[in-house]
Amino acid sequence: MRDPAYLDILADGTVKQINPFSGTEVWTVPRRGTRPLATADRAPRPLVPQDDAAYCPFCEKRYEDTPPEKARLLAPDPSAAAGEPDWAGRTVGFTTASDMYATTAEFRRVPNLFEILSFDYWRANYGYELPADLAERARTYLSEEAGRRHVDRVLSAKLRAGGVADPQPSAADLLAAAEGFFGSGHDLVVARRHFPQGARDDAVLAGSGTLTPAEHRRFIAFTIDAMRDLYWRNRYVRYVTVFQNWLKPAGASLDHLHKQLVAIDEHGVGYELALGALRADPEAFNERGANYAAYKNLVIAENDWALAFAGFGHRYPTIEVFSKSEAPDPWNHTPQELAGMADLLHAMHAATGPSIPTNEEWHSRPVDATLPMPWRIMLKWRVSTVAGFEGATKIYLNTIDPYALRDRMVPELFRLRAAGLIAPEIRIATEATCRPNPLAYTANRGAVRGGAGSAARQGG
Repeated sequence: MRDPAYLDILADGTVKQINPFSGTEVWTVPRRGTRPLATADRAPRPLVPQDDAAYCPFCEKRYEDTPPEKARLLAPDPSAAAGEPDWAGRTVGFTTASDMYATTAEFRRVPNLFEILSFDYWRANYGYELPADLAERARTYLSEEAGRRHVDRVLSAKLRAGGVADPQPSAADLLAAAEGFFGSGHDLVVARRHFPQGARDDAVLAGSGTLTPAEHRRFIAFTIDAMRDLYWRNRYVRYVTVFQNWLKPAGASLDHLHKQLVAIDEHGVGYELALGALRADPEAFNERGANYAAYKNLVIAENDWALAFAGFGHRYPTIEVFSKSEAPDPWNHTPQELAGMADLLHAMHAATGPSIPTNEEWHSRPVDATLPMPWRIMLKWRVSTVAGFEGATKIYLNTIDPYALRDRMVPELFRLRAAGLIAPEIRIATEATCRPNPLAYTANRGAVRGGAGSAARQGG
């Protein structure tokens, strides 16, 4: 049997691609990918001192502009407990309004003010009620004058955005809002900095790739802990989707580094297709993904715990980062596996650079699925616009083919590694082993679904 033609290079240089799981058809036509990927739409503006920590509502001196926190992650304790990774942060599970500025958070978990699925969605459609400890948090938060002022401020801003000219929330309105915030199924994980440390103008923002590898490990671990918590809190949740929109062309409302987590009551079409492929072939992600990428020389980098390659059959140039772990669920990864996945993703962001709009999309096994499925993350460069040709033909024009994407990434990764800006254990391009079937997810068909001792909790 011949290899399936997921990639076909024609005589004139046109690259035709088929996504092995969705069937999406993508063409890369020569000479259409020569335009710059990132362009400045205005001259840089010098920063003034107050911009350093108060530039936007997500900044560290404007905590009161976001809803009450669900948790915050502090920098590692120099005297960390024995057995904890040296990069582990310290999670604070509940912060009252009066203590809002008592510590400085590296990352904060806050509800999305304009959620996709609200607490009311789950209550109206499923009879879901707020767990007792979260209901107590809402009451405790409002028991302080500072808490009532904070909730009033945030709720009033939301009402004004919805067209209410002069909102006057009642005490009952504030309680309902606080319960909705603490019971939210749509959360944000917000990073501390808006600009890199030492920035003098607003030309460069603090993105995932400008974090240190250790900071990025904490970012990923804290997000996984939030993901597991959303599953655990609501038995009606079937999937928690995690994504990061970087810069406005990629859908970000604010150009401040943050991830989003949305609990939903369905798998979505993409997961149904993936589950169908796994039923037919349990090794589908090895055979159609990692192995095929290696045979076609599309591997960008790897370490002992994760693999990154130039993806094929995507509407946008896409780097696929796969965990090699036996554990399908991110919260069951060991600290070493979690760190390896975070390090490789960090390197892909760093090599991409903070000026290119991207979507970071997490894919993992739905909570009610029994088939093993690897945790994988897609990093998509939003450098093209879907237009009439795509809409009419359902053939998408991707301006950068997988080989060109690989060739853009590899030299930059070598430069970053030499400069000590990414994890040194990363093996780049021809250094990668490219052994068949590197993804071990099928070895653990009966993986435990989670628990208090998850790697995410151990890792911060």
